[in-house]
Amino acid sequence: MTNILVVDDEKITLKNLEHVLKKEGYEVTATDNGVEALKLIEKQQFDIVLTDIKMEKVDGFEILRKCKSLYPDVEVIMITGYATVENAVEAMRQGAFYYIAKPFKLDIIRKIIKEASEKTNLKKEVKKLKEQLDLHEKVTIITQNSKMLNLLKTARQIAPSDCNVLITGESGTGKELIARYIHLNSLRKNSPFIAINCGAFTEELLSNELFGHEKGAFTGATTLKKGLIEIASSGTLFLDEITEMSPTMQAKLLRVIQEKEFFRLGGIEPIKVDVRFIAATNRDIREEVKKGNFREDLYYRLNVVNFEIPSLRERKDDIPLLVSYFVKKYSLIMKKDVMKISDEAMNLLINYEYPGNVRELENIIERAVVLCNSSQIEIEHLPDDLKDLKIQILTKKEGKFMTLDELEKEYIMWVLKEVGNNKTLAAQILGIDRVSLWRKLKNYGIED
Repeated sequence: MTNILVVDDEKITLKNLEHVLKKEGYEVTATDNGVEALKLIEKQQFDIVLTDIKMEKVDGFEILRKCKSLYPDVEVIMITGYATVENAVEAMRQGAFYYIAKPFKLDIIRKIIKEASEKTNLKKEVKKLKEQLDLHEKVTIITQNSKMLNLLKTARQIAPSDCNVLITGESGTGKELIARYIHLNSLRKNSPFIAINCGAFTEELLSNELFGHEKGAFTGATTLKKGLIEIASSGTLFLDEITEMSPTMQAKLLRVIQEKEFFRLGGIEPIKVDVRFIAATNRDIREEVKKGNFREDLYYRLNVVNFEIPSLRERKDDIPLLVSYFVKKYSLIMKKDVMKISDEAMNLLINYEYPGNVRELENIIERAVVLCNSSQIEIEHLPDDLKDLKIQILTKKEGKFMTLDELEKEYIMWVLKEVGNNKTLAAQILGIDRVSLWRKLKNYGIED
């Protein structure tokens, strides 16, 4: 339902407008003075504001400026009994939807309000579609790993149940991605998904971010601010690095989960909310509970369902898929024609340990695409710590274990390549003389 604020110091006009608009099915809030109108605008967002221009203390232009500063999408319709061309031009310049002179016909008001309502509804739909498209783009999960496939299956099963979820795993494994995946498969998918990193704020700032504040709650609080819990109402709030939250904040969060209400800083009225909480941490949260660093009751409130995301080391079979996806992604972003990666470079990527997990792999491929000036990524495009790895000689070849002769041949070829085919230096590195190296090259059919 379109929400309209009507402001006019002529009480008869105000009453008529309120009656007509309510009869048309709109949700109407009415006030006869500009000061009260500013307070109402600061407390909530209206879709349309219908305001008189000439009023005592606060005029229509001040209301227009306040609306546009707080909510740029709100449509403001100006009414005046002192119509001038200058006022009309100024109103439109400041973003007014329409300028109406008194006396006016109610049919004209109905028509203009209907047009403004259609415009605001269209904006809402476009915004919602954009948010959904953005969310879908951010929830691309590339996997063929059995652990990950089972995890995603479970996520789809529990998503509609609305229970709270705790996600654990190393940094860079994609905990927020799984949280978004659960939200997208839930009944809340058309409502907000809000994410916050609890470790990125001091206790005071985190409290302000989550709960918001009333106007005048502290020095500098010139306007009302809604917290993320309130903004996420009817949707999902993702609390990343939950174990970084202070004991005081843990107690406040527990109350919100239990009572489904909270107070803004400086507020005296409880605000009811309907939020699904998904929390995540890269720490051993059970150990944090044992140490007394994390509340046991909050842990059980959040840990209704637990997902432990495997590290990239545990899902090596996903590396070729992820590499291919990231190569295509960054080639498209950078408008380059990088299409594939060499077998040697892929071998290194598969055998690397990835302390930073999928996030680190993505960064490696982004860097490689930046440096690559051909259609194929080579070892030279990888970071130095990867290029220095010698573990590729222990990999399987075409799914089979390599013989000692094959391993020796691969290693000799790799050393020669690394030293620029300097055979004297290669022999020294291999711990043999130059003649012995020459014989081995001949036996393995490696051209001199």
